[in-house]
Amino acid sequence: MAERTNVRIHPTAEVSPEAVIGPGSSIWNQAQVRERARIGSGCVIGKNVYVDFDVVIGDNVKVQNNVSIFHGVTVEDGVFIGPHVCFTNDRLPRAINRDGTLKTDDDWEVSPILVRRGAALGANSTILPGVTVGRWGMVGSGSVVTHDVADYELVAGNPARRLGSACPCGQPLRDHDGEPFEGPCPRCGEPFPPVRPA
Repeated sequence: MAERTNVRIHPTAEVSPEAVIGPGSSIWNQAQVRERARIGSGCVIGKNVYVDFDVVIGDNVKVQNNVSIFHGVTVEDGVFIGPHVCFTNDRLPRAINRDGTLKTDDDWEVSPILVRRGAALGANSTILPGVTVGRWGMVGSGSVVTHDVADYELVAGNPARRLGSACPCGQPLRDHDGEPFEGPCPRCGEPFPPVRPA
């Protein structure tokens, strides 16, 4: 069992002894964290969250209630994952083979998902296999993300489409006449795009 320093695990959570949990992280009621999952320091894993085996979650990540993070997902530092977000990992899902036999682990291929530093995924969004959400990217609630999201890009819809940009402070910045927003952010006053990567 990996040593767990200053980690809060609710008594109803099911956390594999093979999972690594960083200091200062909290895992709330009825969450399940599978073997070899790695959760960084200062994370909050909400109620009824499922973290599959070998999933990697960075530091200071907030995972809200009822999120499903399946095998093949990597989440970098400082990501916000809203309630009921679902990460998928199979491009060709089937329960059975052509002959009617139940599919096994050998009958499918994992398509990884990467969520980069500072990104935010709105409630009830679905992230399809093979997608990368860029640094500080923002996905609107209820979106189905079928393609990569660029750094600082704001997307929404089914399928998710570009609406504009998102400042690291969270302010949506709409495109104007087909051109990306440039100038001081109306919320925080910082220049956008950032002078140096945040």
